[in-house]
Amino acid sequence: MSIELESSLGKEDTINSSPLNRILDGIASLCILVAGVLLVILIAIFGWLVFGRYVLNNTPTWVEQASLVMVVYITCLGAAAGVRHHSHLNIDFIRESLTAPLRSLMHHLADLFIFFFGGFMAFQGWTLVMTNLNRAIPMIGLSESWRAAPLVVCGVLIMLFSAADIAQRLLTRKVKRV
Repeated sequence: MSIELESSLGKEDTINSSPLNRILDGIASLCILVAGVLLVILIAIFGWLVFGRYVLNNTPTWVEQASLVMVVYITCLGAAAGVRHHSHLNIDFIRESLTAPLRSLMHHLADLFIFFFGGFMAFQGWTLVMTNLNRAIPMIGLSESWRAAPLVVCGVLIMLFSAADIAQRLLTRKVKRV
Protein backbone atom coordinates (compact mmCIF):
# COMPACT_ATOMS: atom_id res chain seq x y z
CA MET A 1 0.00 0.00 0.00
CA SER A 2 2.65 2.52 0.98
CA ILE A 3 4.79 1.67 -2.07
CA GLU A 4 1.87 2.33 -4.42
CA LEU A 5 1.07 5.55 -2.61
CA GLU A 6 4.67 6.72 -2.81
CA SER A 7 4.95 5.88 -6.49
CA SER A 8 1.73 7.65 -7.39
CA LEU A 9 2.69 10.67 -5.29
CA GLY A 10 6.15 10.72 -6.79
CA LYS A 11 4.76 10.76 -10.33
CA GLU A 12 2.34 13.57 -9.53
CA ASP A 13 5.02 15.54 -7.70
CA THR A 14 7.32 15.14 -10.70
CA ILE A 15 4.61 16.49 -13.00
CA ASN A 16 3.73 19.37 -10.70
CA SER A 17 7.30 20.30 -9.82
CA SER A 18 8.79 20.27 -13.29
CA PRO A 19 11.09 23.23 -14.04
CA LEU A 20 8.49 24.75 -16.36
CA ASN A 21 5.75 24.52 -13.73
CA ARG A 22 8.03 26.08 -11.12
CA ILE A 23 8.84 28.95 -13.49
CA LEU A 24 5.18 29.51 -14.35
CA ASP A 25 4.20 29.36 -10.67
CA GLY A 26 6.95 31.89 -9.96
CA ILE A 27 5.61 34.23 -12.64
CA ALA A 28 2.10 33.90 -11.22
CA SER A 29 3.42 34.58 -7.71
CA LEU A 30 5.26 37.64 -9.00
CA CYS A 31 2.00 38.87 -10.55
CA ILE A 32 0.25 38.48 -7.20
CA LEU A 33 3.12 40.20 -5.38
CA VAL A 34 3.14 43.18 -7.75
CA ALA A 35 -0.66 43.45 -7.58
CA GLY A 36 -0.49 43.33 -3.77
CA VAL A 37 2.16 46.05 -3.61
CA LEU A 38 0.10 48.21 -5.98
CA LEU A 39 -2.96 47.66 -3.80
CA VAL A 40 -1.06 48.87 -0.74
CA ILE A 41 0.15 51.93 -2.68
CA LEU A 42 -3.42 52.53 -3.87
CA ILE A 43 -4.68 52.54 -0.28
CA ALA A 44 -1.87 54.87 0.78
CA ILE A 45 -2.53 57.42 -1.96
CA PHE A 46 -6.24 57.41 -1.20
CA GLY A 47 -5.30 58.09 2.41
CA TRP A 48 -3.25 61.04 1.13
CA LEU A 49 -6.25 62.18 -0.95
CA VAL A 50 -8.52 62.22 2.11
CA PHE A 51 -5.87 63.91 4.26
CA GLY A 52 -5.19 66.50 1.57
CA ARG A 53 -8.85 67.23 0.96
CA TYR A 54 -10.15 67.41 4.51
CA VAL A 55 -7.12 68.39 6.60
CA LEU A 56 -4.98 70.49 4.26
CA ASN A 57 -7.92 71.74 2.20
CA ASN A 58 -5.77 71.10 -0.87
CA THR A 59 -6.94 68.09 -2.87
CA PRO A 60 -4.17 66.21 -4.70
CA THR A 61 -5.69 65.98 -8.16
CA TRP A 62 -3.30 63.33 -9.50
CA VAL A 63 -4.61 60.61 -7.16
CA GLU A 64 -7.72 59.79 -9.18
CA GLN A 65 -5.89 59.24 -12.46
CA ALA A 66 -3.01 57.37 -10.81
CA SER A 67 -5.46 55.10 -9.02
CA LEU A 68 -7.27 54.30 -12.27
CA VAL A 69 -3.98 53.20 -13.83
CA MET A 70 -3.13 51.10 -10.77
CA VAL A 71 -6.53 49.40 -10.73
CA VAL A 72 -6.00 48.23 -14.31
CA TYR A 73 -2.61 46.75 -13.37
CA ILE A 74 -3.99 45.10 -10.22
CA THR A 75 -6.92 43.61 -12.12
CA CYS A 76 -4.92 42.32 -15.08
CA LEU A 77 -2.11 40.83 -13.01
CA GLY A 78 -4.64 39.17 -10.70
CA ALA A 79 -6.58 37.79 -13.67
CA ALA A 80 -3.45 36.26 -15.20
CA ALA A 81 -2.45 34.66 -11.89
CA GLY A 82 -6.01 33.36 -11.53
CA VAL A 83 -5.68 31.52 -14.84
CA ARG A 84 -2.48 29.84 -13.63
CA HIS A 85 -3.95 28.89 -10.25
CA HIS A 86 -7.36 27.91 -11.68
CA SER A 87 -9.07 30.18 -9.18
CA HIS A 88 -11.57 31.86 -11.47
CA LEU A 89 -15.23 31.21 -10.96
CA ASN A 90 -16.54 28.37 -13.07
CA ILE A 91 -19.75 26.43 -13.20
CA ASP A 92 -18.75 22.83 -13.65
CA PHE A 93 -21.77 20.81 -12.54
CA ILE A 94 -22.84 20.26 -16.16
CA ARG A 95 -19.36 19.24 -17.29
CA GLU A 96 -18.87 16.95 -14.29
CA SER A 97 -22.17 15.18 -14.95
CA LEU A 98 -21.02 14.12 -18.44
CA THR A 99 -19.16 10.99 -19.39
CA ALA A 100 -15.35 11.03 -19.17
CA PRO A 101 -14.73 11.59 -22.93
CA LEU A 102 -17.18 14.52 -23.09
CA ARG A 103 -15.78 15.96 -19.86
CA SER A 104 -12.28 15.78 -21.33
CA LEU A 105 -13.48 17.44 -24.54
CA MET A 106 -15.06 20.26 -22.52
CA HIS A 107 -11.80 20.75 -20.58
CA HIS A 108 -9.92 21.05 -23.89
CA LEU A 109 -12.48 23.45 -25.33
CA ALA A 110 -12.34 25.62 -22.20
CA ASP A 111 -8.54 25.70 -22.36
CA LEU A 112 -8.64 26.67 -26.03
CA PHE A 113 -11.24 29.35 -25.37
CA ILE A 114 -9.07 30.84 -22.61
CA PHE A 115 -6.00 30.69 -24.87
CA PHE A 116 -7.74 32.52 -27.73
CA PHE A 117 -9.29 35.03 -25.33
CA GLY A 118 -5.79 35.82 -24.04
CA GLY A 119 -4.59 36.27 -27.62
CA PHE A 120 -7.48 38.59 -28.41
CA MET A 121 -6.79 40.59 -25.24
CA ALA A 122 -3.08 40.90 -26.08
CA PHE A 123 -3.81 41.93 -29.68
CA GLN A 124 -6.44 44.52 -28.80
CA GLY A 125 -4.33 45.79 -25.90
CA TRP A 126 -1.38 46.23 -28.27
CA THR A 127 -3.62 48.15 -30.65
CA LEU A 128 -4.61 50.48 -27.79
CA VAL A 129 -0.99 50.91 -26.73
CA MET A 130 0.09 51.88 -30.22
CA THR A 131 -2.83 54.25 -30.91
CA ASN A 132 -2.47 56.08 -27.58
CA LEU A 133 1.28 56.65 -27.48
CA ASN A 134 0.96 60.40 -28.01
CA ARG A 135 -2.00 61.02 -25.70
CA ALA A 136 -1.24 62.03 -22.13
CA ILE A 137 -3.24 60.99 -19.09
CA PRO A 138 -4.55 64.20 -17.50
CA MET A 139 -3.03 65.22 -14.17
CA ILE A 140 -0.14 62.73 -14.26
CA GLY A 141 1.32 63.29 -17.72
CA LEU A 142 2.00 59.63 -18.55
CA SER A 143 1.09 58.29 -21.95
CA GLU A 144 -2.36 56.70 -22.21
CA SER A 145 -0.48 53.62 -23.43
CA TRP A 146 0.44 52.90 -19.81
CA ARG A 147 -3.24 52.33 -19.13
CA ALA A 148 -3.50 49.75 -21.94
CA ALA A 149 -0.15 48.00 -21.41
CA PRO A 150 -1.49 45.65 -18.70
CA LEU A 151 -3.94 44.24 -21.25
CA VAL A 152 -1.02 43.12 -23.39
CA VAL A 153 0.87 41.64 -20.45
CA CYS A 154 -2.24 39.92 -19.10
CA GLY A 155 -3.17 38.53 -22.52
CA VAL A 156 0.31 37.10 -23.08
CA LEU A 157 0.38 35.59 -19.59
CA ILE A 158 -3.09 34.09 -20.04
CA MET A 159 -1.93 32.54 -23.32
CA LEU A 160 1.23 31.21 -21.66
CA PHE A 161 -0.57 29.75 -18.65
CA SER A 162 -3.38 28.21 -20.71
CA ALA A 163 -0.88 26.78 -23.24
CA ALA A 164 0.94 25.14 -20.33
CA ASP A 165 -2.38 23.67 -19.14
CA ILE A 166 -3.16 22.41 -22.64
CA ALA A 167 0.26 20.81 -22.99
CA GLN A 168 0.10 19.29 -19.52
CA ARG A 169 -3.36 17.88 -20.14
CA LEU A 170 -2.34 16.41 -23.50
CA LEU A 171 0.92 14.94 -22.24
CA THR A 172 -0.18 13.65 -18.85
CA ARG A 173 -3.97 13.68 -18.99
CA LYS A 174 -3.87 15.71 -15.80
CA VAL A 175 -3.67 19.41 -14.92
CA LYS A 176 -2.51 20.57 -11.51
CA ARG A 177 -5.41 22.22 -9.69
CA VAL A 178 -4.52 24.50 -6.81
